[in-house]
Amino acid sequence: MKNENRPTFRDDSLQGRVAVVTGAGGGLGGAIVARLAGMGATVVATDLKAPAVSPDAKNTVAMALDVTDEASVEALAAAVKERFGRCDILVNNAGIMAPVTPLEELSTAVWDRVMSVNLRGSFLCAKHLARLMLAQGSGAIVNLASIGARVPNDIGPYGPSKAGVLGLTAQMAVEWGSRGIRTNSVSPGMIRTPMSEHFYQNEKLHQGRIKVVPTGRIGVPQDIADAIAFLVSDAAAYMNGQDVLVDGGFMRTALMNVQPAQFGG
Repeated sequence: MKNENRPTFRDDSLQGRVAVVTGAGGGLGGAIVARLAGMGATVVATDLKAPAVSPDAKNTVAMALDVTDEASVEALAAAVKERFGRCDILVNNAGIMAPVTPLEELSTAVWDRVMSVNLRGSFLCAKHLARLMLAQGSGAIVNLASIGARVPNDIGPYGPSKAGVLGLTAQMAVEWGSRGIRTNSVSPGMIRTPMSEHFYQNEKLHQGRIKVVPTGRIGVPQDIADAIAFLVSDAAAYMNGQDVLVDGGFMRTALMNVQPAQFGG
């Protein structure tokens, strides 16, 4: 039976809501900020240094935030409460990678730094901003994970940190779901951003990557921003504790990329 009151996903679906986006100074974060603001949300764009915000950017304010420092996160949450009185959306996008290093040679300091930003930072921001959501009885959180949470790459601590994000997402979804907060994650595949641009300067490597993506292209930040915008909207009201792969089908291609001779026989 058709329900005329069911929420739909429209360009004004986030009107009147307050969103916090971490890691907003990067290409992916900037696309997320623009998408949410374009749908009507008031967006607090945060990074280690307050991100540059265009004078033409509507509904967007910039604030400095160190996601690894609990005092910094507490101060941000207090500022959001004082200025806006609420927080409806949190996108834990802040994340770092590390140099390619074999695990046996990886320094503990590098391991700890990646874990601190990618996992601890997501926890701290959720901990303090969720208090505003719990007080109002509603909210939506999206944590940025990665396909690296499921398949190892050559950056040793990155995948484990993102696997931790998946576990954290599930924990938050179960603990807070009955109290009005939905928590999901998005796992990007190969996305062309300033952080990954060096891969695509090598045209042979670029074309090789395209060949293993069924949709025939490398993703762009807007692909991730669109998925996040849907998840935080009321159109996704029954989605909680899920991880959404946004990878053009790449993770489904393993056997298709194995040559017949490699099966033996």
